[in-house]
Amino acid sequence: MTPKPIDQVREIMRKLRDPEKGCPWDREQTVDSLKPFLIEECYELIDAIDSGDVDKHREELGDMLLQIVFQVQLREELGQFTFDDIATTLAEKLIRRHPHVFGDTKVTGSKDVLTKWEAIKNTEKKSGRRSVVDGVPTHLPALMKAHQVQSRAARVGFDWTALHDVLAKVDEELAETKAAMKSGDREAVAEEIGDLLFAVVNLSRFQKFHAEELLAATVRKFSRRFQAVEALVHAQGKQMTECSLEELDAFWNQVKATEKAQRKEDASA
Repeated sequence: MTPKPIDQVREIMRKLRDPEKGCPWDREQTVDSLKPFLIEECYELIDAIDSGDVDKHREELGDMLLQIVFQVQLREELGQFTFDDIATTLAEKLIRRHPHVFGDTKVTGSKDVLTKWEAIKNTEKKSGRRSVVDGVPTHLPALMKAHQVQSRAARVGFDWTALHDVLAKVDEELAETKAAMKSGDREAVAEEIGDLLFAVVNLSRFQKFHAEELLAATVRKFSRRFQAVEALVHAQGKQMTECSLEELDAFWNQVKATEKAQRKEDASA
C-alpha cells in the first residue's frame, strides 16, 4: 500500500538522520541550529502569500512543513515527543479553546471570542500568567510585538473607545518628540520617538490594520519609486550624485504622477 504523503516525508527525514547512511549535514543539525532556517522560511512563506502565486505558496508551505518534521524528528530521537503527540496536543487545544463550537458556550462576536480565548489560555498555565502581556514572543519584530501587546491589553478593557482619542495620543506624542528635540536631550528624543511609534502602531491597530504590513508595503512602494527615479536619471546619462535635490524631487513627483495615471487607467479598464 502506498504510504500517505506525510508519512513518506517523515520516513525521508528519518533516513536523512540515519547515523550511518544519512546526510552528514542533516545529522549535524540541532533544534537550535535550525532556528535561523525556521525564521527564514516564515518570511519566505509570507512573501509567497503576498505574491499571489498559488504554486509558490504551496511550495513554501511545504518548506515550512519540512522545518516542523525536522524538529519533531530530533525530539523523537531523544524520546521526548512524536509527531502524533503534537497533533493530539493541537487538536485538544483547538477544541478546548473553542467551547462556543464544541461546547455550550455562547459568544456575541469575534471580540468576545478573543476575550474568552485569552481567559482560557490563562487557565491552561500551571501557575497562571501574572500579566496578560506575558508570553509575547521575544523575537517578534518590534512593530508586531507592539501590536500584540496592545491587543492583549485591549482584551481586558485597557483600550481607547474612540478614534479621536487615538489620534489625539499620536498628536501628543509628536508634540513631546518635538519638545525633546528642541531640548537637545538625545536620550529623551529616543524615548519620545519610541512612544510616537507605539502610538502610531496603536492607530493602525485601532483601524484594523497591522503596522508591520503597512510599513512593509510603504517600503516596497518607496523602493519601486526610487528605482524608477534612478532609471530616469540614468536615461539622461547622469548619476544620482550629480543631481540636485530639486532635480531628484522633480523626478520623484513625475514617477508619482505616472503611477497615479496608471492606477486610473487600470481602474477604468
